[in-house]
Order: sequence, then structure tokens, then C-alpha cells
Amino acid sequence: MEIRKVQMTGGSSYVITLPKEWIKSNNIIKNEPLGLINKPDGSLLITTEIKEKKMQRIKEFSVNEKTNDAFLLRQLIGAYIAGYGSIKIKSADKVSLKVRSSVRKFTQITIGQEVVEESDKTIVIKDLLKPAEMPFNSTIKRMHLMVKSMHEDAIKTLENGNKKIIEGIMLKENDVDRLHWLVARQYNMMLQDLDLAEKMDITLTMASTYFLISRIIERMGDHVVRIAKNVQKLTGDRLDKKIKEKIQNASDIALNIFNKSIGSFFRKEIDSSNRNIDSVQILGALCEEINSYATKKSGTIALSVGYITESIRRIGEYAEDLSEIAINSLVNEDK
Repeated sequence: MEIRKVQMTGGSSYVITLPKEWIKSNNIIKNEPLGLINKPDGSLLITTEIKEKKMQRIKEFSVNEKTNDAFLLRQLIGAYIAGYGSIKIKSADKVSLKVRSSVRKFTQITIGQEVVEESDKTIVIKDLLKPAEMPFNSTIKRMHLMVKSMHEDAIKTLENGNKKIIEGIMLKENDVDRLHWLVARQYNMMLQDLDLAEKMDITLTMASTYFLISRIIERMGDHVVRIAKNVQKLTGDRLDKKIKEKIQNASDIALNIFNKSIGSFFRKEIDSSNRNIDSVQILGALCEEINSYATKKSGTIALSVGYITESIRRIGEYAEDLSEIAINSLVNEDK
């Protein structure tokens, strides 16, 4: 780091000299205007780019008749998360129906991606969503409500065995994935374009925190799906009322920790976050009790109940992680 002193000129203006090497390398001449950008962390960015320009990164994929459509879909999702503004798919011959099907699925499972150009040999996909239109806090709150609703529905099916509810959980889980990919995409875009953080009125550190929260909630959604699938296996079996009540109790505790963790984070309540962490021990003990009771039942019931309680416990532990993230974030803010 090069240190330079601030000086005063004319009795009211503060000035600081710029490094000669930087001036020469950027071909700056006398009286040439420079842009000054106040960063959220208090630093000042000096730039020669005084006209706003949108960063447009392009990713190209070459395909042929041997292209694996599932692998191509994974690559498209990877390019999306990496923050590419445009994706071009090209082929020496006619683009196959399998490739077009993968492209169509990609635009359906991602947010803001649309095919803007298409011919026999090329397909161009562009991002039509402005990052500022989907702020991190709104996305996280939506993910929280979706996973909470999924969890509640999964436990309800212990009583009613409604398969349509379980199908709905699977669909919601796809939406949770889409939102997580969006958060990951926006965070990666900020790493490549620091001006984006200013436009979204957020620090890079806070964006990183939202990304971590998003990833944890997405994993919680995976465990809810696991619960739903194992509840479905219990449909038609006579599940002991006592086990049902204990599972419901454990579920309530896990969801309570989850809800309080998210609430404490947004309300910036560090003491509440700390109390949530202590609650996880109670949940763990209850899950152990359920498993011990379930082992006395038939193999199928014991196995499914074991998977359900394990996922409920993991959801509670992930909620504990959220509280720890909230504490770390609040301690960092309190400088």
C-alpha cells in the first residue's frame, strides 16, 4: 500500500496527489476528468470510466450430435451461477432436439434467462433480470417461508397421507433451488463488478453472508424432501400415535429454531440468536428418544422414522448455523 498525505489548497479544498505510474499507465492527461465512487465500506474508488457501462460477459458452448443433454444442462446452470450475462450455444451442424430441450428446461428452472436469438446452428440466451430488482433480503425471506411451508406440509401428511401434498413439496423444492441459484449468481456478479454492490446498496461482506444463508436454507429444503419421501413410505402403515406426537414435537422445535434464527438475523437480535443455539440440544435429545422408541417397531417403520428424525435434527442444526452466522454478522457490524 502506498501512503500519501492529504493537503489543503486555497484554504478550503483538500487535495491528494496521484501516483505518477498510474497516471502514465492509464494515459491520463492534464484536465482529464476522473470518476470518484464512494464505496459502502468507506473507501474511495478512482476510475477513468466516467460513463456507466453494463458488464456483459459471454459464455459459449459448442455442441454436436454426441452432446450429453444432462451434462449440457449442468454447464448452463454453472454459467448462470457464474454470472454470465449472455450464453451462446453453437453447432457446426443443426442443433439437435435434445440440446434444444436442455435449453428450454434451463430457461424454465432459472430466473431471468430467455432465448433472444435462435437459428439452425446457434441459440443465444440472455439475462433479462436486473439484479437490483431482486434484493438479497427479499429472496432470503421468500426462501424461508417456502421451506417452512414445505416442512409443515410434510409433517401433516403423517396424519392424512395426502400424496398431492408431497408432490407439491417437490415442486416447491425446485423453486427454492432457483432462488438459491439466483443469490449465488448475484454474489458472483458482485465479485466481478464491485459497482453492483453499490447499486444494490449492500457491502460485499453482507452479500457473502446472504449467500451462506441461502445455501443453508437450500440444504434444509433437501432434508424436507427427504422427510416427505419417508412419510410417503409410511402411508398405509399403522404408525404409533406416540411416535407421531413426538415427531410433531421435534418438528415444531426445529421450525421454531429456524423461524427465530431468520427473525433474529433480520431484527439484528444477537441475544435471541444465542438462545436459539442452546435449543438445538433439546431437539437432539428428543430425536434420540424417538429413534430408540421406533427401533421396537417393524424394520420398515423403524427405518423410515429414523430418516425422518435425522432430517428434522439436521434442519435444527442448520438453523443453529443460521444463528451463528447472525451472531458473526452482528459482531462484525458492531465496530
